Amino acid sequence: MSSVCLSSLSAKILTEAALPPCLWFVSARSKFTKARIPKEIFAERSKQHDKYGGDPDQPHKLHLVTRVKSTLRRPYWEKEMVKNLGLEKAYVPVIHKNTPAVNSQLKFVKHLVRIQPLKTPYGLPTEQEMADTYINSNGELIVRRLLQPVDPKAIES
Repeated sequence: MSSVCLSSLSAKILTEAALPPCLWFVSARSKFTKARIPKEIFAERSKQHDKYGGDPDQPHKLHLVTRVKSTLRRPYWEKEMVKNLGLEKAYVPVIHKNTPAVNSQLKFVKHLVRIQPLKTPYGLPTEQEMADTYINSNGELIVRRLLQPVDPKAIES
């Protein structure tokens, strides 16, 4: 019986005396406004394409991804992502397509890897030339063109 009286008494007090709004409450929206964030963050990034060697109209087709930091003391999901991308060894470049699926995976380990566009100054190699290609330190795919034997008919004439 006493518990009923206490609960009805507390309900009566709460309904009769409306609590004033908290004066110390400040909404989070007023703390974080666009005015407090530096304007450099909102600057267009398309201006930086020259700095990184890219073209916004013609994005590169292939990434040259190299792991430059260790995965020791990193969370398990980052270790799994590095393994899925084939970056177990450090400083060994791996080529990946520039697709949204690959880019979303690279986003999780962007602090562990270096991503460069793969440049092909001599064009993409054919199937026969694939064995004679290499990647130089500038991130360019170089095709070593081997000399073809001359036709014997051309020598006779």
